Amino acid sequence: MTEQEPAFDLLLQGGHVVDPGNNIYGRTDVAIKDGKIAAISPDIDTSSAAKTVNVDGLYVTPGLIDIHVHVLAYGAWTFPDEYALPNGITTVADAGGAGWRNFEEWKEAVIDKARTRVLVLLNIVGAGMLGTVEQDTSEMQPEPCAQMVQRHRDVIVGIKAAHHDGPGWESVDGAVAAAELSDTFAMIDYHRHPNRTYRELLLEHMRPGDTLTHMYGMGTEIVNGLVIPGRHPQLLDDSDKIHDFVLEARRRGVRFDVGHGGGSFWFRIAKPCMDQGFGPDTISTDVHKGSFFLLRATMPITMSKLMNLGMSLNEAVDRSTRAPAEQIGRPDLGSLSVGADADVAVFELERGEFGFTDSGLARLKGDRRLLCQMTIRAGNVVWDLNGLSRPDWETQGDYVRIED
Repeated sequence: MTEQEPAFDLLLQGGHVVDPGNNIYGRTDVAIKDGKIAAISPDIDTSSAAKTVNVDGLYVTPGLIDIHVHVLAYGAWTFPDEYALPNGITTVADAGGAGWRNFEEWKEAVIDKARTRVLVLLNIVGAGMLGTVEQDTSEMQPEPCAQMVQRHRDVIVGIKAAHHDGPGWESVDGAVAAAELSDTFAMIDYHRHPNRTYRELLLEHMRPGDTLTHMYGMGTEIVNGLVIPGRHPQLLDDSDKIHDFVLEARRRGVRFDVGHGGGSFWFRIAKPCMDQGFGPDTISTDVHKGSFFLLRATMPITMSKLMNLGMSLNEAVDRSTRAPAEQIGRPDLGSLSVGADADVAVFELERGEFGFTDSGLARLKGDRRLLCQMTIRAGNVVWDLNGLSRPDWETQGDYVRIED
């Protein structure tokens, strides 16, 4: 008689589940089989699992989705696994590093080799995010951009416009047109120019469902022909009140994304916005080599910054799982639904005295911080900070390597 195969490969036992997509909040077990979520229920029998991990006192969430990163083509790109997996992120969307001319080259070089699920917002600029070419309006061609989306719909989920400093709307309008042709959405990284206003962008050039990233940033300005960092918030008037046209844009369906980055998250903007109820639709990092270290623009730290500015943990998880999945048109992601890919993150909510920095290198004092203890991608433990899923060495005898 052969031994019966366990019903589950892995059981996360006793954690506090936060799954906004399924409206599950509380102590619940999560079972995984063959890379899929197999059961989510209190008190699943441990004898039914090949391996049980005790996550009592920790928060279990869907794998985070960061819809604004740089892992392709852009000069400061980072390899996705090294950033994403230690931070509870199982899906990223590269935001405009590659364009339609070079996307397939980067797909082969990075996307096909990563354990992280890498999706793409294709740059309206054919050559992608390669410096001066981003100012070449002849590169902004909606038709070939949309055609590339159609060839790779499993990977390309939207269109990106960024870094255009000219007087016209070619970048924004080209991205929106390509999104219209490909039935996707456009993400806009807006650079100011005296000939273009923020009001026009939100109310006349963006559609319902399109996303404005860098919402708590100040953009750039053109002064005497030079591109310089702006000093005036995009969302706020001189009295630190949300502009009426910004509120109108949200009512019309324009969405607002964090896109922390190196220069786009300022406490002096985020705090008054959040105090007036203007939080993000989605949380993202715009992570790259310039924002990773001093600013710590990772998903858990960006979520922690927002939580210390007044956002609840449940809302921070929602804006990092369910909401971005909806934004990129991937309802199969961002939840712990039975049958979904077993992309799971396990977090500790640390309590104490912490400090966080913004783009101006100013400090925010906080009393809570998210720390990723474990990341599971397609049912496999790919990050385990404290070895929660591993046996104690003293019990293993003369071991060489302990396999899962």
